[in-house]
Amino acid sequence: MNPPPRLTLFYDGECPFCRREVAALRRRDRRAALQLQDIAAPGFDAARYGLSREEVHRALHARTADGRILRGMEAVRAAYRAVGLGGLAAPTGWPLLRPLFDAAYAVFARHRRRWGRRFGRSGGEAPRV
Repeated sequence: MNPPPRLTLFYDGECPFCRREVAALRRRDRRAALQLQDIAAPGFDAARYGLSREEVHRALHARTADGRILRGMEAVRAAYRAVGLGGLAAPTGWPLLRPLFDAAYAVFARHRRRWGRRFGRSGGEAPRV
């Protein structure tokens, strides 16, 4: 029996980039540390987690086991740590680099669907949870 998830990740299943990243995280999640919630799935209710629909569509969100909500790159770093790839994401949290990665992520999040339609591939579908 697997332990309960340490992190719930709210991802955009309509974004090709997001689907690919989530599929990669799922493959690495050998300890079942992640629960994945597709914010584009019918019936997804952001309010159930104390969030608004607009908030979850603006940036990646995650909810820790103790109920804290993480946003943007903080959620990305937590997801990577949960699947054992924390070292790979660690530089994005270093004091001198963090503002750059946070700003780059904000630009990506704002344009992800448009860029996904133009440059994304449909492969790497993540299962809808």
